[in-house]
Amino acid sequence: MSELLIFDPAMCCSTGVCGPSPDADLARFAADLDWLRAGGVSVTRFTLSQEPGRFAENAHVRALLETDGEDALPVVIVDGEVHSSGRYPARDELAGWTEMVDAPLVVTDAVVRELAAIGAAIAANCEPCLKHHVAQARREGIGSTYLVEAVRAAQAVKDTPARSVLETASRVLAVEPSAFFGAPDSLASEPASDATDDAGCGEGCDCVSPAVTQPVSLSTSTGCC
Repeated sequence: MSELLIFDPAMCCSTGVCGPSPDADLARFAADLDWLRAGGVSVTRFTLSQEPGRFAENAHVRALLETDGEDALPVVIVDGEVHSSGRYPARDELAGWTEMVDAPLVVTDAVVRELAAIGAAIAANCEPCLKHHVAQARREGIGSTYLVEAVRAAQAVKDTPARSVLETASRVLAVEPSAFFGAPDSLASEPASDATDDAGCGEGCDCVSPAVTQPVSLSTSTGCC
């Protein structure tokens, strides 16, 4: 399993919840590190104000400090390689760097809620909803594998009735289902029907085609449209 080293700037507390103004970003990062530890990743943090010798000992960190000063902190090193500097990375980044994408998912009410919301977003074709809930899901520690599976399952549920109605149309029209995809040349080359052959969509229907000059009666229509 991966080894993760974090070199923090000078601070009194790495959890982000101490002092009069809690740091939400730091608190989020601390929770992400707990999640990594639970998955077996070795996580060690060093703070500049408490362990300056560790910063001087590490060649990567020392070089960054010489170039950018304390703006280089925090530095995140995974298996001896610098992956980020000057910011706290998101959970999905940490998961990818440490191969924790497929880590066991801890099922909570929030996890269930976000996975359900992603399914609803797929069903509703709502892109803003999908983007929002994917971001929320990542904050809850849901890895990419689980998110892909949630989308796949939702799309499968969505496709089932569409496939079923096409199979019904296939039987009714006595054609293969593939006939409904694309625009066959045979249909494109057929002559247009006479206006009198397209006066509506069913017996008793007052709907008319654009070629017919009679107005459509909305009040007395008993047809299907």
